[in-house]
Amino acid sequence: MDVSLLEWSITIAVTVGVLIFDVVVITRNPHEPTMRECAIALSLYVGAAVAFGIWVFLFHGSADGHNFGVEFFAGWLTEYSLSIDNLFVFIILMNVLAVPKHLQQEALMVGIILALVFRGIFIAAGYTLINNFSWVFYLFGAFLVYTAYSLVKSYREDDHDEEHEENAVVTFARSRLNVGPDFQGLKLWYRLEGIRYVSPMVIVIIALGTTDLLFALDSIPAIFGITEEPYLVFTANVFALMGLRQLYFLLGGLLQRLVYLSLGLSFILAFIGVKLVLHALHENELPFLNGGENITAVPEISSLLSLGVIVLTLAVTAVASLAKDKRDAERDGADARSRSRSEDRG
Repeated sequence: MDVSLLEWSITIAVTVGVLIFDVVVITRNPHEPTMRECAIALSLYVGAAVAFGIWVFLFHGSADGHNFGVEFFAGWLTEYSLSIDNLFVFIILMNVLAVPKHLQQEALMVGIILALVFRGIFIAAGYTLINNFSWVFYLFGAFLVYTAYSLVKSYREDDHDEEHEENAVVTFARSRLNVGPDFQGLKLWYRLEGIRYVSPMVIVIIALGTTDLLFALDSIPAIFGITEEPYLVFTANVFALMGLRQLYFLLGGLLQRLVYLSLGLSFILAFIGVKLVLHALHENELPFLNGGENITAVPEISSLLSLGVIVLTLAVTAVASLAKDKRDAERDGADARSRSRSEDRG
């Protein structure tokens, strides 16, 4: 994919500009956004992603068997799905760390910026690796399949309702820092009665940062399983993270109802992992496999098929989750009515 320096410059400038605008707006008026605010902002971000994908499709077209527009949409949907699953953890973190509602936007904004930084670093590292060592695809593929297996193995429908366990970094920070009793916006430290305190926001930032780092370990191999173009990998991640803050407030209740989302994502990660291994076999340079020659007899999974599998999996996951939630609500309602009748007879 031939991306000019001008395109890269405009993309990075717009990304930074949007982030700065968001930071300025949030810090000037910290508040819990209304549903209308969230819906408008999210519509703009999703619309921008769709428009960008169409632009890629029209102006960059296809080359060497790659349809770059399709690759962008497949990558964006995958990253967006992983980001939505990440919101479960963010919701738990905000509750456990007792972040006031009007400050949660600021905390989320910091988390999104950290996620972009970490993913940018991992994208550069991943691109360097795959361009110099084709066998890295085997590692990426195996890692994604293992991650998918771990998700299925540890799956429980009430996973996201469990008490959150602090990671070692957060626990260490709490034990070493003099954490104050109150939040002071994005201030990282303040004085109270002559004593210097570290704001609880520091702990929130550390928790979000370490969580983002772990999320990137799944995210970057997954997107490289769909496209090897660094420009598409970067923009898919940017569009997936933009609007995440609004989605947090807009779908907070709905997220708890998507009980099968982790299972759907595990299937997608396993599918992409298999795709990576098949691609690695086509590019094989390992001397103990086929004498170091490419193994062209195995099939390769096209970008269009990948997009279809991702969309279908997400649709089935959402429908199945909401159907189960409806059945559970009806059952709970029936149980409540039964208890009420029993109490009336008593």
